[in-house]
Amino acid sequence: MNFQNEINNDIKFLAKSEIRLKILSELYDSPDNVRGIVKRTNITYSSVSSNISKLEQNDHVEKIDNKYYINPMSEIYFKTLMDFKNSVDLITDYNDFWDNHNLNQLSLDCIKNITDLKDSQLIETTPLDIYKTHNTIKSQLLESSSIKAIFPYLHPEYPLLIEHILKNNGSVELLIPRSIYKAIMSRISDKIRKNASKRGKLIAYPIKDDLKIYLTICDESMSLGLFKDDGSFDQNRILICDSEKSQKWAETLFENIKHDVIK
Repeated sequence: MNFQNEINNDIKFLAKSEIRLKILSELYDSPDNVRGIVKRTNITYSSVSSNISKLEQNDHVEKIDNKYYINPMSEIYFKTLMDFKNSVDLITDYNDFWDNHNLNQLSLDCIKNITDLKDSQLIETTPLDIYKTHNTIKSQLLESSSIKAIFPYLHPEYPLLIEHILKNNGSVELLIPRSIYKAIMSRISDKIRKNASKRGKLIAYPIKDDLKIYLTICDESMSLGLFKDDGSFDQNRILICDSEKSQKWAETLFENIKHDVIK
């Protein structure tokens, strides 16, 4: 049996049982004995006892001073399985957001770390609230002192929102298509725009290539929007999140796209 087969068998052994994964999850947080695991999980004593014995026999856990500890390699297996599960859950839960949408501008790093968005909320328009996605974005921008954004299309309120941030001594960094660059910049107060640009508070990159993604990074939240496979922007749904991991994920995406499109 080669090393790769051993790894595959180990992962299959762990993934095959929800109880074993639950036990590992508890031990991953802190070592414990059988009775402690029973109390923390509400799994029966017999089930915990039999499964932890199997884990010990397969060298996934080790008993030290009446407490069980996960072995280092098994910690890696467990984290890999949990990352995969969280990725599947994220895609499944928000299937309408991901399916039949253009994901080409998501970098490999961002796809690999898609679980950083696991605490996201999907905002969708409804027949009674057709402006729900835009109003959510608007609220995020109004509450922020600084933003980084990829605006692939022109909305009449974007220049005013940018001006509002700059007027309050905030900072704005934009990636926008060259085709709408002048339309956005010309609608910001000339005095505010020039003053902010001079002080490095307004940085806007006119991009000649098509931008097939929408992104905002605000003070405490991020939002992500996608284009459909037919080339139109999906204005009916956005993904928003306010976790620290999602902020870093969005920063990575922004910088990767900026690096790719600025020639």
